[in-house]
Amino acid sequence: MASYNAPFEIHVHGQVPLRADVDFAQLQEALKPLWKYAGARSLADGAHSHYEDEPGIRFDVQEHALQLCWTVLGDEDFRQTLDEMCMNLNELSQAGAALEVTFYDTEFDEEEAEPDAQSRDDFMMLFVGPNPAAIMQVQRDLLVQDVINMMERHFDAAELGGVVAEIDRLFSQRFDSLVSSLEIGKPPRGPGGGHGGHGGGRKPRHLH
Repeated sequence: MASYNAPFEIHVHGQVPLRADVDFAQLQEALKPLWKYAGARSLADGAHSHYEDEPGIRFDVQEHALQLCWTVLGDEDFRQTLDEMCMNLNELSQAGAALEVTFYDTEFDEEEAEPDAQSRDDFMMLFVGPNPAAIMQVQRDLLVQDVINMMERHFDAAELGGVVAEIDRLFSQRFDSLVSSLEIGKPPRGPGGGHGGHGGGRKPRHLH
């Protein structure tokens, strides 16, 4: 549970596109791990950030998306809360999305700390999506963007097609391995059973 002498300020940031049929009640239930951690009794109560100038947790009706720019006081146990929230949002998401989570060490004072002391600040990326393919797609897109931004300091964008193709090959290989692992243990298909579906869904676009 969050408290005012908690060791971390934890900021959650991102946007998750939601299925067209998702309503506020479903979103409130999915985000229950977050607002309960903040000590609230409902999403409306817990949607406010620790900092007044941040939008907090918002259900954008026009975009039909969840928008997060929300800070809470907490501890390392908040990571379990994030796991539960991501599992819930997977069920409501329309497409893959990335969430940025930053832990700021409230007990570290750079001016007063010992020379060899280190802050416990931490940063992590979380991914949600309706299926593994959607999650891998957003992971792939972020990686391509990071690699292109870095390599454009030395090469023209037109020269980097081979690099992007190699990234796609690696993700395609990972996707195929995931699908194979999901197939293990399934009962064999009967005669004329056709092609059954699998948990991986369709391949992410760009992954050939």
